Amino acid sequence: MYLSDLNFNLDVWKRELKFQENEMEYFDEQLETIVMRDQEMETMKTLEQFQNKIIIEREAIGKLRHRIRLKKRELSQVNVVVEPVMNYQTKQVLLKDDMKNFHKLNYEFKEGIMDFFLKNL
Repeated sequence: MYLSDLNFNLDVWKRELKFQENEMEYFDEQLETIVMRDQEMETMKTLEQFQNKIIIEREAIGKLRHRIRLKKRELSQVNVVVEPVMNYQTKQVLLKDDMKNFHKLNYEFKEGIMDFFLKNL
């Protein structure tokens, strides 16, 4: 395992999160479109729930991006002679697990919001 491999993973995750962030913006715009068309109480209730979930998703994305920045900074300061790369790989496993969990939860969110869009757009 090389530092470049660890950095590559971080870069891929950073790009994925940027995509997810852009997607949340798009979903938010679609929800605004629905508000203009449908003012029914049930629709508004569901819409508000999705808006709250978008806020939570954005917060999770922000926290993960921050952790990635910290990890990249940490890797940039590594002295390979003194500290083996394996120590950093082990530390990165926690972030990897959190990214896996985020992907799972994000996919479930997307399924729900896409079903809502199919019904209301």
